[in-house]
Amino acid sequence: MGFADVLDQVGGFGRFQFIHVALLSIPGLLMASQNLLNNFTAGMPGHRCSVPNRTSLALSHNVSLSELSDAQILQAFIPTADGSRLSKCRRYTEAQWHLVGTNVSNVTEADTETCPDGWTYEKTEFLKTIVTEWDLVCALGPLRRMSQTIYMGGVLAGAIIFGGLSDRFGRRALLIWSHFQLATLGTCTALSPSYLAYCILRFLTGMSVSGVILNAFSLQMEWIPTKSRTVVGSIASFFFTVGQVVLAGVAYSLRDWRQLQVAVCAPFYIFFISRGRRDTEGFWGRISVGGPVQHYCLHSL
Repeated sequence: MGFADVLDQVGGFGRFQFIHVALLSIPGLLMASQNLLNNFTAGMPGHRCSVPNRTSLALSHNVSLSELSDAQILQAFIPTADGSRLSKCRRYTEAQWHLVGTNVSNVTEADTETCPDGWTYEKTEFLKTIVTEWDLVCALGPLRRMSQTIYMGGVLAGAIIFGGLSDRFGRRALLIWSHFQLATLGTCTALSPSYLAYCILRFLTGMSVSGVILNAFSLQMEWIPTKSRTVVGSIASFFFTVGQVVLAGVAYSLRDWRQLQVAVCAPFYIFFISRGRRDTEGFWGRISVGGPVQHYCLHSL
């Protein structure tokens, strides 16, 4: 007789299974945040080359700036792209004051250069992202997408490593460790001093994400009768879907990438502590599900 048959004999899907699936599914609300987090922490705000401030211009240029607006000053320093939009990656080598107030959209013969004074970023959507933190724009733009690729590489590595370890040391132990690793490394990611450190921590965080997903799903299905697994699996997946909505709301409230990083990772400390406490087993054992077989199985979790 298989274990699924034993579950059917002692009551099938009961109160224990309901609580078991619910508690394992709650962390799924934040798992979607990990996979989609890069859309917000690495958001690309509007940007252009920085131009000297008015004080510097007054000292270095023989031009009366009191009557010039900010838009007119930008017209003298920033070429336009597509006839109307300011260039994001180029600036005139010398200020083109003769363009101020004219309808000339660009000066093809004027020399331009990459932004020597850095970039100025809009703050309408994002206050701070890794793009603005380390200037991942223009020539360094591909590094923004590379960070997500590195994270997904960690997810792949975690699936390989944690899959084998869970068979050897048990899924519950690996699930607890994955919660701790995700909470610790995910929170430390918010303290990254450089892009390289950020990518390394995101890779390790991706590994822990696989550990959580694989072991939580396996623990759910192993304690569910066969005939109920399709429905339970579908319902549990809704937690990931709802998590995407939760992420959007949290990202709208926290527009600094470091704060957002902490907000979606720190709650896993709670999951780690709640699952790591030894008296949790006593809680499971007190649930009345009927039959000595299930009581034995509850204590083996």
